[in-house]
Amino acid sequence: MRILNLTKETIRNLLSDLLKRSPNNYTQYEESVNAIIADVRERRDAAVFDYTEKFDGAKLTAKTVEVTQAEVDEAYALVEPELLEVMRKAKENIRVYHEKQRQYSWFDSSIPGTMLGQKVTPIAKAGVYVPGGKAAYPSSVLMNIIPAKVAGVEEIIMTTPCSREGKVNSATLVAAREAGVDRVFKVGGAQAIAAMAFGTESIPKVDKIVGPGNIYVALAKKAVFGYVSIDSIAGPSEILVLADETANPRYVAADLLSQAEHDELASAILITTSETLAKQVSEEVDRFTAALSRKAIIEKSLENYGYILIAPDLDTAIETANEIASEHLEIVTANAFEVMTKIKNAGAIFIGEYSSEPLGDYFAGPNHVLPTNQTARFFSPLSVDDFIKKSSIISYSKEALQDVYQDIAMFAKNEQLTAHANSVLVRFEEV
Repeated sequence: MRILNLTKETIRNLLSDLLKRSPNNYTQYEESVNAIIADVRERRDAAVFDYTEKFDGAKLTAKTVEVTQAEVDEAYALVEPELLEVMRKAKENIRVYHEKQRQYSWFDSSIPGTMLGQKVTPIAKAGVYVPGGKAAYPSSVLMNIIPAKVAGVEEIIMTTPCSREGKVNSATLVAAREAGVDRVFKVGGAQAIAAMAFGTESIPKVDKIVGPGNIYVALAKKAVFGYVSIDSIAGPSEILVLADETANPRYVAADLLSQAEHDELASAILITTSETLAKQVSEEVDRFTAALSRKAIIEKSLENYGYILIAPDLDTAIETANEIASEHLEIVTANAFEVMTKIKNAGAIFIGEYSSEPLGDYFAGPNHVLPTNQTARFFSPLSVDDFIKKSSIISYSKEALQDVYQDIAMFAKNEQLTAHANSVLVRFEEV
């Protein structure tokens, strides 16, 4: 891995480099994505089936597009019992964590004659997109469906690509059923996003779409936002390790590679105050990479977006970590919890040398759907909050309104909205 001294110029160039990975920079695909969306809106099922045959080689009909109970039963028979047991342990951890995020309606009548409040309601229908193809991520299925289930969403549907034979990955199907999905459809790509956004004869329209996908899926989610809600437009995975001389170089190297293997656009960054550690980690990275199965992807990822930055002091390292606002941030320092209190921008924070990033990906409970491309400055992990909506509650008696109606009328007249003023004045014409 390249080793650089951390300077203002270094971080400026690095941030510019990382932002090139944003889906917002892939506008050359937008025209074709928009054409697919428009076609699905117009021809509905027919368009979905045509694109599925074109891109996935599967011939679907209204009778075969939805996964049947027999197919679910077959999936359970194919999944290793040991994997199912681990899924169920992870499911429980995820459920318990997200239960703590639940919000409830509240009402306040502290001012005589008034009642103010907030009514919390789950969205009616959520759509979960799950990538297919060579990659299958049942862990992501759990992470997207369980918060919706905890929130009380009435109906959760899932779309995922199928094979040429019309089969869905068995682990994906089992994870979906374990998490509590209601219906699963064998459709992927931009056409799946369009189908969930606008509805077809077979696939219901939803209120919100969540879940990761390729650039076509990301751009399709961006295009339908406003017709439906979305979670975010996710970019490639990223990890930043903040370490000092106390860190174990083998652990740090292994953790950097855990994200580099995702994608040639994934970023893996170490910021350290120790030049010795920097060199040791670089050597360990080379040793691990030579033996790992996704060597080609890792090498390309590190060549593109792999960095080891040597900071002059810990405060500068922390400041830089906050500027990068990484999806995953590991803190491996002598005073890790103290450092954590100074972190302002990160999707998920892993504290200590035994809290490696895959712990969060698979098992601990917090959601692994996280903000990327510096959006941790203003976005949060996927949560129960993403599947609820809030309505304000306002109730005033005549006596309570009489105390303030002239103030309201004055405010309205100042804005030249005389009908607003009249709406309160008319109630006290006799005064």
